[in-house]
Parts: sequence; C-alpha cells; structure tokens
Amino acid sequence: MSIKDKTKSAINITKSQISKTFDYAKLGGGKLKQKIDFKIQEKAVLNLKVRLAMNHQSFDDFSDEEIEIMLSDARASVIDSLKNKTLIAALAVLGLDFLV
Repeated sequence: MSIKDKTKSAINITKSQISKTFDYAKLGGGKLKQKIDFKIQEKAVLNLKVRLAMNHQSFDDFSDEEIEIMLSDARASVIDSLKNKTLIAALAVLGLDFLV
C-alpha cells in the first residue's frame, strides 16, 4: 500500500467520523427542539387552564376549534414571554442594565 492510498483511506475515515459527528448533532438538536416544544405546549395548556378557571369555564364549554385557537394564542404568549426573558438575561450578562 502506497503513501497515497494510506492518505486517501485516512481522509475517508476522517470524513466518515466528521459526518457521524454532524449527524449526531442534528439528532441531538432535533430531540432538544422536541423537548422545548413539548415544554412550551405544557406551559400553554396550563396558562389556558388558569385563564378558563378564572372565568369559571372549562374545556367542555368550547368546541375543539375554539380550544385550538385559544391554545395557539396561549402558545404564542408563552413564546413571546420566553423571548423577552432571554433578551433581558442577555442584556444582564452583558452588563447593559440601563437598557432594561
């Protein structure tokens, strides 16, 4: 086996290792995204339950379509809240508390 062949095999092994690493990152990132989406959905459902309880209503009072609309609104408010908190945390880390 010549040096050229050994170099090519080493490069191929390195490429396969790198591709496996990036594939793992994609899989890990997908799992993380699913977990985050699940937690956001849980928080939205809890917020919706609280809002309905404050108005003395329950899920039975609404159709599936109405619940889905209210749930998407609650989900959007949870996401907005997380974005605001993240921005405030980033500013605090940077020491820009005068902007908060």
